[in-house]
This record gives sequence, structure tokens and C-alpha cells, in this order.
Amino acid sequence: MVKFIHCADLHLDSPFKSRTRMPKNIFEDLISSTYKSVVRMIDAAIKEQVDFIIIAGDVFDKENRTLKSETFLKRQFERLKDNGIFVYMLHGNHDPLTEKAKTKWPDNVSVFKEQVETFESVSSKGERIFLHGFSYFLDDTYENKLDDYPVNELNEGIHIGILHGTYANSSHNQARYTEFNLETLNSKLYHYWALGHIHVREQLSDLPPIHYPGNIQGRNKNEYGDKGFLLVEGDEVFLSTTFVPVHEITFAEYTLDMPTLDKHDVYQAIIEFKSRLREAGKKIIQLTLHHAGDDELSEADYNELLLLLHEDEQDVKDFIWIDSLAVDYANQNQTAILNDIKASYSDNDEIFKEALNSMYMDPKINRLLPPMNELEKEDYLDLGEERLKMLMRK
Repeated sequence: MVKFIHCADLHLDSPFKSRTRMPKNIFEDLISSTYKSVVRMIDAAIKEQVDFIIIAGDVFDKENRTLKSETFLKRQFERLKDNGIFVYMLHGNHDPLTEKAKTKWPDNVSVFKEQVETFESVSSKGERIFLHGFSYFLDDTYENKLDDYPVNELNEGIHIGILHGTYANSSHNQARYTEFNLETLNSKLYHYWALGHIHVREQLSDLPPIHYPGNIQGRNKNEYGDKGFLLVEGDEVFLSTTFVPVHEITFAEYTLDMPTLDKHDVYQAIIEFKSRLREAGKKIIQLTLHHAGDDELSEADYNELLLLLHEDEQDVKDFIWIDSLAVDYANQNQTAILNDIKASYSDNDEIFKEALNSMYMDPKINRLLPPMNELEKEDYLDLGEERLKMLMRK
């Protein structure tokens, strides 16, 4: 039996320069979010008494990692060392090995070099584990090194392939490094493939298990939902996986039905909606208001509304930050036509008088109309608009 953690794409010190206009409390939480996620993962590793942790690339966000991120990670690795847990780490396209990468890690940490190599480990139950992989070097590793991964010909122990790369049939919009197909991976006869690079959790195969764990903390609206690591356990017959979320902040998208776009009603509806979301922790959201009526939210009301919603989140621990607020008009085409008609003809008195005379001269219509002197021009225009809306709904 063996038990280990498979994670990838930590991206420590990921830049959030575009977020500096956020309230201080939210911006600082965003900056520290990945660090807090890593601490939660190390806590889980110690609690679960895993044999080792696999980090499948992009530990840092760039090759010139900061002293802060290196010192932080070294301390976390030392915590693992104190609990007899090993680390097997490779570098990806965002944090390639260079001459500047001279960090001295604790001796429980093994880092794969630029050529494919194998590390051997022994689980707490005495099972031999063989881990195969390589690190990117100078961000130039476009060539396919899969041929250099040894084949498990003797079927002895548990073999794990570690690879930072792109599945050939992937639809995810990320740069393609070391493309592979499942046939190539399966030909190695490994018991598990620990992948990295794609920031979405995805299982490519169940026999053998081939997994992307995704990143451990979302960094933008495209990295939405729960983020964390995979807890893997089993033997040479089968290795099962369990997803464990450790994110600090969730990125998410929501749609809220709004029967009216009165700014007071919209504000109250969003406040209640945020209150329900807040129970699940900190979120940065893209919110769309879906309106099936004929109301419109003016630019002035929109700006006032968003400003107040943002002010409400200052110094709030479990914040719900609305990163984007959009309005989806179900009758948008109808509204556009009406606006065009009003803009083109409502101020033209000659056309108005001609249309009015035509209506009152028609005996089929004039009996349904009020006396001409009882209504103002705007009243007639409103009646006409309502009639147009009825016709367009048919």
C-alpha cells in the first residue's frame, strides 16, 4: 500500500497587478491565497500521514522566484521532513531550471533534472515506488522526452510517471508543451500518471489512472470552482484518487433573475444573494442580471450600484467581490428597435400629427381611443410603445 498527494501548478508569487484597485483587505487576501492553500495541503499531508508529495511542475510563477516564496516553501518542506514525508518535484515551463535556481532544499526533497530520471522510494508499508520524470530547462523544453521514460518491463513495485505537458486532444486554451497521447503513456505500463500544466482538474484515464489535479488556487475568472490536490492511495492493482479542496478564494460565475431593474430592488436582491454565498467563504464573482422585462438600468444607476456593492465588502472577512456585473436583457432586440423608433420619430411633430389624424379618422380605431383633447403627446407615445411591445411579443 502507498498513500501520496499529487498536486501541480502552485504558481507561488503569481502577480495580481491588475487587482490593485480592490480594497486593501481583498487584495492582500488574494496575494496570500496560494500560500494559505499550500499550508492547508501540508497540514493535510501530515494529518493523512502520506508517504510523499508529488509536485508536477510550475511550483513558482517565474524562473526568478522571490526570496519570500523560496523561504516559505523551504519551511513547509521542513515540516514534512519532521513528519517523515518526502517530496518529488519537477519544474515546468513557468519555473524552468536555470543557473539561477540554486535553492538548497531539505534532504527529504528530490528535484528532477532536465533529463528523464528515476527516483526510488519505499512506502511506510514497505512497498517499492519508482517515480519517473524530468524538469524543463531554460523554458526550451518543447521536444518530446517521453521516449526516454523507461518501460516497466519487470512489473516490480509501483511505477509513477510525472509529466508537465499537454494532452494532444486537450481543448483547454493554454500553451502547448510536451504534447502526449494516451497510447504513449499507456505503453510505459505505469500504475499512475501525475500530470501538471493544465489548471483544470481532469481525469484522462482510469486504467491506469491519469490525472491533472488542476492548480490549488484560482487566479482569475477562467480558473473557477474548487481548487486543491488529489489524495492517491492503493497498491499495484489499483490506485484510487480523492479530490481535496484547499483554496482560499473561489472564482465563480452566477446569474440572478431580476423582474425589475429599479436600482433599489437590484441592490437589495444582490445583497440577499451575496449573503447566501457568503456562507461558503470568500469569492470573486462574475454576476449577470437576467431581466425579461422592458426596464433598463441606466449607466448612472449601474455605476452607483456597483460602487456601493464594492464599498460593502471593505473590511469584510468572507467577502463576495463582484468583479464584473453585466445585465442580460431578454428583450434586448425589441428594446433596441423601440429606442431606434423613439429616437427617429418621437420629436417629429409632423409625423405625430399625421399618425394621430389617421387613427382618429379610422372608425374601427377611434371608438377605442379617448377624446383627443384628454391626452398629451407623451401619453399617445406611451400607448403606441405598449402596442408595439405587444405586437413584438407575438
